[in-house]
Amino acid sequence: MIERYLQLLTTDDAGTETAAATRERLKGHFPPGSTRRMTTLGMLVGRSLAQLGPTPSDTIVYASAYAESCALESFLDSFPTPSPTLFQTSIHPSAVQQLMIGRQEPVLEFNPMSGGRLLAFHALRTAFLAPTARVLLCGGEEKGTWLLSHGLASDRTFAFAASFHAAPQPGSLARFELTRGTGAAGLDLASFFGVLHGRTPWDGGVAQGWNLRIAWL
Repeated sequence: MIERYLQLLTTDDAGTETAAATRERLKGHFPPGSTRRMTTLGMLVGRSLAQLGPTPSDTIVYASAYAESCALESFLDSFPTPSPTLFQTSIHPSAVQQLMIGRQEPVLEFNPMSGGRLLAFHALRTAFLAPTARVLLCGGEEKGTWLLSHGLASDRTFAFAASFHAAPQPGSLARFELTRGTGAAGLDLASFFGVLHGRTPWDGGVAQGWNLRIAWL
């Protein structure tokens, strides 16, 4: 069994909010001018993660099935007169790195992860096995347009950031337990976000041979 305690949690359920609306809503949380070089997902994840106060002694695990794909979508939409700004955005570092570059502050370990229905399980296991006293697990997606029909984007926009400790702390929010068992079903990132955002208890399979139990305190 691997047991960890959730200490801090921030979630942003933007749903079907347009990218323009998301950027307008979040731009005040970043230095003036920096948002022109940030992806929408970078702003979403960056804002959630910043509220946890990352430090140089932390491990960060970043999970996103589609990552910055919608930045490429926006750049391609600008043709036949391609936008230099959107091109720059489309090749920008990942959402977490966008935040950390702006803060000019390192972390001890950074683990970016992508995947499908087992992404939440792999991200949790990576976070729970990290050697640092505190681990920050974050992730998110942004709603696509034409990439969605090709299965290369999410149908909703969301972001989350959570901090975990090996032992309970004052004010701990939940206890997470990963155990070997009869689990078979996967838990995709959107479903995992729903559990976090709704603070919903969970006790079931998350991968072949693995179960996850979340008890909110």
